[in-house]
Amino acid sequence: MAVNKKDTVVLLTDQFNAGELPFNFEIKYLDDERFTVDFINGSERIHCDSIRYGRDRTQARDTMNIYFPEYQTYIHAEIRGGVMQGEWVVTSKENYRIPFYANAGRNYRFTSLNVPPTKDLSGEWATLFGVEKPEPEKAVGEFQQQGNHLEGTFRTETGDYRFLEGTIQGRKFWLSCFDGSHAFLFSGSVQGDSLQGEFRSGTHSRTLFTSWRDPGFHLGNADSLTQLKKNAGNLAFSLPNPQGSNVTFPGKQFDGKIKIFTIMGTWCPNCRDEQNFLTEYLKNNPNMAEKLAIVGFSFERGKDPAKINAHLAEYKKEMGIPFEIVYAGAASTAEAERVFPNLNHVMAFPTMIILDKNNQVRRIHTGFDGPATSKYGAFKQEFEELMKGMAAE
Repeated sequence: MAVNKKDTVVLLTDQFNAGELPFNFEIKYLDDERFTVDFINGSERIHCDSIRYGRDRTQARDTMNIYFPEYQTYIHAEIRGGVMQGEWVVTSKENYRIPFYANAGRNYRFTSLNVPPTKDLSGEWATLFGVEKPEPEKAVGEFQQQGNHLEGTFRTETGDYRFLEGTIQGRKFWLSCFDGSHAFLFSGSVQGDSLQGEFRSGTHSRTLFTSWRDPGFHLGNADSLTQLKKNAGNLAFSLPNPQGSNVTFPGKQFDGKIKIFTIMGTWCPNCRDEQNFLTEYLKNNPNMAEKLAIVGFSFERGKDPAKINAHLAEYKKEMGIPFEIVYAGAASTAEAERVFPNLNHVMAFPTMIILDKNNQVRRIHTGFDGPATSKYGAFKQEFEELMKGMAAE
């Protein structure tokens, strides 16, 4: 069917409805009874083995819960034949539930149609999110297109939207991501030399965006967006870890070491990317383990400190994190500024503060360009060179 005779939004209505967020997952059986689930977003596969399978006797249906313990979320579904139906639940938010359903055997994300695209979106796109607001947010779209298949991400000054996958049909395009913590849906259309679209995050956020080609467009320098206040004095803190022992700075455990203090939250996928990065760095550079002292300051959505600390202990275990994580307060930049009053402001989770052996702040890095972005490799190399240089001082 020719694109100019029927808009591709109409063409797709028999395969998904407006506002729905399609994603793919794969079930792998380990034996006759045990199985795992892999959630797929482009080149990323999120492996889940925290699964409970049972039977609802009141309705004579099989049930399954897929848990994301690091994010305090889960999917509950009833299974009937090749169909699952239930909801995604975020336990750290009050009554936050989104309907979920799945059909077996559908290996496409949005549609199986192959309407010829009117444009190749591959490359970088200058972007503004929230164009309907007084102060839009700058971003850079990074896309890779092969035929109708579209992948990519958006980088912002506070982080990236991780691995997005979708399709372009005619002049219309869709991208989505579900990683257990966030549900992202981008939809838009090619309008001449620009892109016009809408971004939805879960049930709580909806905004408009526009993109265009501009080689001179760039985001702010992540190493200068947050700075120390003038005459701020030295950093200091004393907070209990999940086991109840105080982590205090300045203190003996930090003496003579490079310090990395990262402002984070377990609800934050960009923070998870950063924690994975730091964990892998220590694993791949065992000679640095005794030269580094890393502490994650977790700002959480819950209200019960005991439950939050239990969750932090579980988060560390699930992630295999070898360094301290302490509960620092509620999930807000204002709380982060209270814990770190020396900073002129905190604008992102995560924010990484790097101090030298003499406790002097050498770098404050805002946000994190994770493995879904083109900047991840350069950040990794620069970080390794910085650590090597500081260790030799």
